[in-house]
Formats: sequence, C-alpha cells, structure tokens
Amino acid sequence: MLLVIDFLTRFWTDLIGRTDGPMSFRFFLQPTMALIAALIDGVRDARAGKAPYAARMMRSTPREHLALWREGVTATARILLLGVAMDVIYQIRVYGAFSHPLEAFVLAVALAFIPYLIMRGIFTRLAARWFRRHPTARKDSAS
Repeated sequence: MLLVIDFLTRFWTDLIGRTDGPMSFRFFLQPTMALIAALIDGVRDARAGKAPYAARMMRSTPREHLALWREGVTATARILLLGVAMDVIYQIRVYGAFSHPLEAFVLAVALAFIPYLIMRGIFTRLAARWFRRHPTARKDSAS
C-alpha cells in the first residue's frame, strides 16, 4: 500500500513540476494534435452516419468494443508515441535517465487519448448537425 501512495505522491509532484519546466510546450502540442485527429475522425463518422465514438464504445459487444478500441488507439498512436518520446527526453534532461516509464505512459494517455475520445464525439455531433442542415455538403465532400 505504501508503494502505491509513494508512486501517486511522486507522480503528482512530478506532474506539477513538468508544467513549467523544460519541454512544457507538450502540454499544448499533444492535446492540439489529439483535437485535430478527433476532428478528422469525427467528420468522417458523421459523413458515414455513425453514432459518436464513445456512444458506440458503450453500446458495443465485446468483439465490437475491441475493434473500436483498436480504431481509437490506431488514430492516436502517433500522438501517444510522440508524447512518450517527449517525456523520455524530459526525464533524461531532468533526472539524467528514463526512470519513470509508467509516468510517461499515463501522461501521454491523459494529454492525447482522453481528449481525443471526448472531442471525437463532440465533433461527430457538430458535423452531423451541420450535414443535416446542408445535405448537399455530405454528398459533395464524400465524392
């Protein structure tokens, strides 16, 4: 139990320290890249008439759930890898070694994958509403 508390304490302390230290630009870069990927995929979902991504995840069977999970990870894989790489560089600069791999992964997921999941559904709804008001836009842009 003390290991978990120690990890969480160190993680939050390190996270707060990362916001104003070297490479703090990644706190803007990763969510921005996730939003761009979510916009592209959300518009693609709306054109195809699909429900928002998170809604499909919640209503899916286990097999469909795995396919949808892979779709989301594939869409954000580059962003996640970039986030981990930036955190590796940060840890080497600050600590002198890559000593906290779990922190790198958790931070990449928090800055990229979670914003992607949230925003993809929002962009799907907005694009679907726009396509309903402008029916010719869906046909024109799909060809």
